[in-house]
Amino acid sequence: MIAKLKTVALDTPDPAGLATFYTELMGWQQIYADDDWVTVTGPDGVRIAFQRAPDHVPPQWPSQDHPQQFHLDLYTADREAATAKAESLGATKLGGGETWTTLADPSGHPFDLCSSDHDGFFAVTIDTGEPKMLADFYAEVLGLGRLYDGDEGSLIGAEGQMQVMFQKVADYQPPQWPDPAHPQQFHLDTDIEGVDIDEAERQVLALGATKLPGEGDNWRVYADPAGHPFCLCW
Repeated sequence: MIAKLKTVALDTPDPAGLATFYTELMGWQQIYADDDWVTVTGPDGVRIAFQRAPDHVPPQWPSQDHPQQFHLDLYTADREAATAKAESLGATKLGGGETWTTLADPSGHPFDLCSSDHDGFFAVTIDTGEPKMLADFYAEVLGLGRLYDGDEGSLIGAEGQMQVMFQKVADYQPPQWPDPAHPQQFHLDTDIEGVDIDEAERQVLALGATKLPGEGDNWRVYADPAGHPFCLCW
């Protein structure tokens, strides 16, 4: 393990408003807020953040002209009631299947409500043309075990940590961050474990990451092998 998954961050022009949507839908708690960033938390170590992106271009799922890039999979014990609640809070129903309903949140990000015997968080799902390859990369970076491989994708996770799903997408189009015409939509923030930032950078680059032109006092930005930005933080 090079880093531990800390936060899944969604781009939005309205961080406070989108945080309110998810806290009211899922019963999560807000733990931090400023004008540009709001963090909420739920059970089992789930941390979701909402990052201000003034020029945000929303996805138009399922089109790859404006791809979703990531989405959240959420468990619900009463899918019909949860769908109605989401719509009352500003979501838009997009489709679904026998065991899930797909909606767009108020910033346009698709998410799935999945039938279960309980309410909660299932996984953050990342689009890619090569799920097994991207799962291999993040399993090494995050120290998460392989839970599933199938035609539709791969799943990694560990007890007490967020699960990450990698979904196969035909004609996958990667983000071109920071170009707002090809937005990232989401990104992952990770905390490095047991090494300094230069050594962590060397290791993620060796696994196939690419360094991107963004950093601050305690973070640097990289792209994973499928082109999704992520941050190493310390």
